[in-house]
Amino acid sequence: MTFDEIMAKVKAAAASYDATGKDFLAVQVNLTGKNGGVFYVEIKDGKISAEPYDYRDRSCAVTLEPANFVKLMDGKLDPVIAYTTGKLKVEGDLGKALEFSKIIKK
Repeated sequence: MTFDEIMAKVKAAAASYDATGKDFLAVQVNLTGKNGGVFYVEIKDGKISAEPYDYRDRSCAVTLEPANFVKLMDGKLDPVIAYTTGKLKVEGDLGKALEFSKIIKK
């Protein structure tokens, strides 16, 4: 899956997520290797957005390969197992990273 296809899938997942009453969340996703790239997902004032840019004032940053990110989104890879096996790296608030995983799952 290309970066643009992943970005479209993330935007679709974000659009279907009800962010009403949710706390601020800003997660930068760093996809490594082939088809890699950087994007962020932000919940602010009850609205959610996903854009292909760096996010400096983030709650956390997650780094993983594009194929593993797609597996996370499809529910085929548990985020806790991915973290403990080194497939997913988190810089910052682990709780926010786990909250993020709930947003992107179908």
